[in-house]
Amino acid sequence: MLYQLHQAYTQTVAPINAYMQHMRNFCTQPWSPLSYTMTGKTIAAAAEVVERITENYHKPEFGIKYADISGNKIAVTEEIVVDKPFCKLRHFKRNATFDQPKLLVVAPLSGHHATLLRGTVEHLISDHEVYITDWENVRDVPVSHGGFSLDDYISYLIDFCEFLSDVHIVAICQATVPSIVAATVMAERKVDFQPKSMTLLGGPIDTRISPTDVNDYAISKELQWFEENVICTVPETYTGVGQKVYPGFIQLTGFLSMNYNSHVHKHFTFFGDLIKGDGDSAENHRKFYNEYLAVMDMPADYYLDTIRRVFIEHQLPQGKMEYQGKIIDCSKVDQVALLTIEGENDDITGVGQTEAAHHILTGIPEDMKFHYVQEDVGHYGVFNGRRFRQEIGPLIRRFITTYNQPRDNAKQESMEQAL
Repeated sequence: MLYQLHQAYTQTVAPINAYMQHMRNFCTQPWSPLSYTMTGKTIAAAAEVVERITENYHKPEFGIKYADISGNKIAVTEEIVVDKPFCKLRHFKRNATFDQPKLLVVAPLSGHHATLLRGTVEHLISDHEVYITDWENVRDVPVSHGGFSLDDYISYLIDFCEFLSDVHIVAICQATVPSIVAATVMAERKVDFQPKSMTLLGGPIDTRISPTDVNDYAISKELQWFEENVICTVPETYTGVGQKVYPGFIQLTGFLSMNYNSHVHKHFTFFGDLIKGDGDSAENHRKFYNEYLAVMDMPADYYLDTIRRVFIEHQLPQGKMEYQGKIIDCSKVDQVALLTIEGENDDITGVGQTEAAHHILTGIPEDMKFHYVQEDVGHYGVFNGRRFRQEIGPLIRRFITTYNQPRDNAKQESMEQAL
């Protein structure tokens, strides 16, 4: 019913959206007398605000055309190197050959598209051969492909590591938990394609530590409540008709409600910028919300698995995490260097939740474990924005460079000094 109500709302506001677009265009055309008056600018600004509020946002493009390598602009093309029903492994191929580490960016499957990490990739691509997990919107996946659980997510990561081999992992937010499990399974199997290092950014590894509103919500109700109230069936208008999903529009509502006043203020500021003619600020607002408001449906099995195993039962920090029905032993991971990064002001994964990985992955030598807390950033600032580009990104580069080669005591000391 929720999905049908959302569709009805989208169809209802579509004419309003079209009318506001027409109004904005009319008031901003050079031949329109209104475009030269304060009244016309105010009408155009109001029309655009309403137009954007009623817009149905789709997945943006990554749009990364160049990599800046040693001061040279190297063309970048995107290619799908592994195509699975629920995820595409996307490669940002530089049109030149460089002897640089391979890097698998594990994007979270938590409501937003992998394009939310565009800035992350843009920074890392200068020093690494970058691949990313580009998760599919489940409403577009035919039901004939079956469901998708947390175990399936972990299996995908293992397959990607085997395909790439000799790779480093950078996992963000929700992706940190399955990345740890995948590394453990590979270590238990003693395969030769274990990742060389794992960098975990802002992840809910132990949500008992510094719990946030997100954590409290996940444990505030019985699992059955989530099954009965937020799981929907994809309707006939989509390719994935019949799929059981946690809809993106519900997740977006949660995101917006957490910082409702901030979002309202930003839209009033946007309205003022449009009237003043501050094009740069207005365009930054558009770019951010084009991405932020574009959400995707998540597989129901995966969503419920994550709620139960990560947020309610805390399986990983309690040593009870299972994969394919068997409890895994995280102490078996002993060859993978570990870097955990947290944001001082993170209101989604509190400080200490990511650092908990150090107490779980006990088999990794202490001189291969590092932790860093970035001052004055929230959740998104951990993997995007100015502080990421200036401080966190360079730290990740130094860490990966250090552990891309066989262990060397001098390099370990230099890494400790960098932190």
